[in-house]
Amino acid sequence: MSLTIYRKAHFNAAHRLHKPEWSDEKNFEVFGKCSNPKYHGHNYELEVGITGEIDPETGFLMDIKFLKEIIKNEVEEPFDHKNLNEEVAAFKNINPTVENIAIEIYNRISKVIGDNYQVSIKLYETPRNFVLYTG
Repeated sequence: MSLTIYRKAHFNAAHRLHKPEWSDEKNFEVFGKCSNPKYHGHNYELEVGITGEIDPETGFLMDIKFLKEIIKNEVEEPFDHKNLNEEVAAFKNINPTVENIAIEIYNRISKVIGDNYQVSIKLYETPRNFVLYTG
């Protein structure tokens, strides 16, 4: 029997969507006000899903405290109250769109979780805009 557990988290971060090789006008045309050279921020809401088999001895798929610590170490501490473009190495050369942020979170959590589980990342940039990434 396979099932999925979820843990919610949040972080606040600033970013700028732009391509440095483009003019400010072209960046604005493509990314709108999200290309503001002074940056802008979001209150990101995160849902991490872990799918796998229940351990018959413990009754757990995974100890949720373990998942909480992984999210804290891999997402909240490195991203919260940061300028993603300038302070998170993964976004030095990658545009920190909500899509790319979700993929980065997936990669970080998957690396720690290992191959025995499937990971899904649902990341809300606003209450109405979100992505779901499952690898």
